Amino acid sequence: MTSIGDLQHPSSSVRLRTAMAAGVGQDDRHLEPLLRRCAVEPDFFVRDTLTWALTRYPAECTVPPLLELARSDAAQARSQALHTLSKIADPRGWSAISPEVLQDPDDEVATAAWRAAVVLVPIEQRSELAARLGAQLGRGGRDVQRSLSRAMVALGEAIWPVLRARLADPDLAVRRHAVATERLWRDPESGFDSVDQ
Repeated sequence: MTSIGDLQHPSSSVRLRTAMAAGVGQDDRHLEPLLRRCAVEPDFFVRDTLTWALTRYPAECTVPPLLELARSDAAQARSQALHTLSKIADPRGWSAISPEVLQDPDDEVATAAWRAAVVLVPIEQRSELAARLGAQLGRGGRDVQRSLSRAMVALGEAIWPVLRARLADPDLAVRRHAVATERLWRDPESGFDSVDQ
């Protein structure tokens, strides 16, 4: 038998079971501990279960505190809140997607923001989002660039004006990333070729 206090247990397996039980039980008293744990949980699988648990609660209960968490000073809190908002997919989550969070200096936060943005973006703002994402082509290493390319591809044809401009960018790293993104758009099954190749 677990209690919600076991979210702080030293064993990750106990914390995982506790988060799962909180999602199954959907006790409103467990929402705040789940949200607090998102900001500090070190284990990837437990974090994923925390997100799953939060998606089991009504969006009107989870979205407002997640929007607040997305503005936290703590990078993990921001990235986990954005990730969870993308899974809930409530339109109100779009208000967390600011130009600043899309350019967050922390790669984990930025990639979470990119993934959330393409899920939550209103149709009429897809072109603007494509431009904001395209402005970061060339950023980071392979994993970061792959995340950005996948997010851009998810926007569909809205990315084409941006890609055309970036394919002629004077920065070689930007051009290579644009080429890799175009290749991924044309053939999603091909995977993402490292810009270093």
